[in-house]
Amino acid sequence: MRFQDAARDARAVVYAGIQADPLVARLGALLAVASPAERVMARAVMNGETTDPDGWRGMFPALFGDDHSGRPDPGRPEAILEASLAVAGRGEQVRSQFRGAIVEELTARILARRVEPAAIRRERRILFDGVRAEIHPYDVTVEREQSAEAYDCKWGARGIGADVLHQLDDARDHAAEEDIGLTVALVVFDARRSCEVRLERQTAPSAGIGLVTLETLDALGRDRPAMAR
Repeated sequence: MRFQDAARDARAVVYAGIQADPLVARLGALLAVASPAERVMARAVMNGETTDPDGWRGMFPALFGDDHSGRPDPGRPEAILEASLAVAGRGEQVRSQFRGAIVEELTARILARRVEPAAIRRERRILFDGVRAEIHPYDVTVEREQSAEAYDCKWGARGIGADVLHQLDDARDHAAEEDIGLTVALVVFDARRSCEVRLERQTAPSAGIGLVTLETLDALGRDRPAMAR
């Protein structure tokens, strides 16, 4: 098993520009230390239904009330709201790409709590001898001998489909054939229940695939993800 950079086609070049946008890094850093409620708010705001900041403050009064007692960083909700609104204000297609890049950035930052940063890579393919290579790269990988990890990152549960499940499952099986440990998982910036409902509708294999959701993001920085089902 070996890793390889994704092909530098037109799509990859455009997406690399989005990944390098300071807004992606800013939100990744904010969300990495955010509370569950702050992450839920960020997801709602970045869906782009309204860009009225006062409206969002009213929907999440516990984050923006006058009583700051017990909040380690009372200014963080405002910073998350401001940055999330900047994403929401983009066009629909660009907004979708930004959200995907933000989930990848967040995943990499949380993984760095338990893995040396040099082992964490982005947009990488996994190659096996005698097996046709997948065109689609993995969003985030942890590349260590005998202990590798591959993550496909999704903004919402609707992004979970048969193609990605088959790719993750095939990679795990091929690694096992080579006696190499490979953890494969989905990281979905959505509620676990939504992801479970989506998985229940899929016929593709998911038993050996980990699932990380809004509720369990921080656990990714402590342990390898639990299996989807």
